Amino acid sequence: MTRSLNVADPHRFFQFEADFVDSLRCIPMQVRLKLDTCGIKLKLPQWHQFTPEERQALAEMSCRSEAEIQAYREFLCHLVLEHTGTPATDLPVEADPAWLDTTTVPDSVQAHTQEHRVELTLEKWAILAPLERFVLIKLSRSSHENKNFGPALREFHLV
Repeated sequence: MTRSLNVADPHRFFQFEADFVDSLRCIPMQVRLKLDTCGIKLKLPQWHQFTPEERQALAEMSCRSEAEIQAYREFLCHLVLEHTGTPATDLPVEADPAWLDTTTVPDSVQAHTQEHRVELTLEKWAILAPLERFVLIKLSRSSHENKNFGPALREFHLV
């Protein structure tokens, strides 16, 4: 099940991604958001098999409406199969993802902001763009390298 991706600037690259944006050697956050939206799990080794033009296309393609989400998913599935010889892995699509919820700051985000001695009020959380909330959620997960959480807080003017 997919949904409409209502993000003000879904093609935004962040300053904390600046060291790899030119080469797109890592999967940028805006692409990660699109992956979660279309329900495909993409690993970095798979991303590395794509051509620079294909990576750029994935960054630039719109993934907002149901039709765009489906087109993005089909294009990505085609690339994964073409480059790896195996089908893409499905990722469950959340019906009500936390990054669209302006009424609750996720516990993982609160814990990480407290570690950085930052008070993230509900008002501050609500005025963040959905992509910024997505970034903070992703960067605060225990399974993620969290070195960019502090730079993201500064970039989002929360520090």
